[in-house]
Amino acid sequence: MAEEYNLDTNIVLRRAWKRGKNLSKKSQWEIEVGDPEPDTLSLEAIGLKENSNTPYIIKRITSTALEWRIRNLSYPIEVYSVLADPDNKCIIVKTSNKKYYKKITVPDLERVNLVPDQKRIEYTYKFGTLIITYKKPPEVLKLERQVLEELQNVQTIKDGDLPCKPS
Repeated sequence: MAEEYNLDTNIVLRRAWKRGKNLSKKSQWEIEVGDPEPDTLSLEAIGLKENSNTPYIIKRITSTALEWRIRNLSYPIEVYSVLADPDNKCIIVKTSNKKYYKKITVPDLERVNLVPDQKRIEYTYKFGTLIITYKKPPEVLKLERQVLEELQNVQTIKDGDLPCKPS
């Protein structure tokens, strides 16, 4: 796992997990928080490419809430419904015209053994983007404070101050 923090606000800007089971293949980074890696064209990937207008999700973390932005959605806000699904431990986004359906997992709640609560969900629609905000429960805020305290005790290495001389 790799995390990138804003040192002024102490908020996670990016969290990625390296996933790979096969030693012979290149491992992929799974982005949990932040913008996804830009797709670069390689000789192997020239065949089929996903449409650039396909909806995609970006997760952001603020000091008081978890936020998901689903871009490239073109329906009015009245069409969307955002529901907490405690049985599957996820948030479901769907449209009444049955053109879009997505289950959003919430790893931040799973880490503290909580399930999504409908009362904490708010959503709005602006400029082709559905913005879903989930107010953080106290347990998540406590865990984030503990992680931040631990990280502040870690010595950081500045550019050029390597512990060993590269040859």
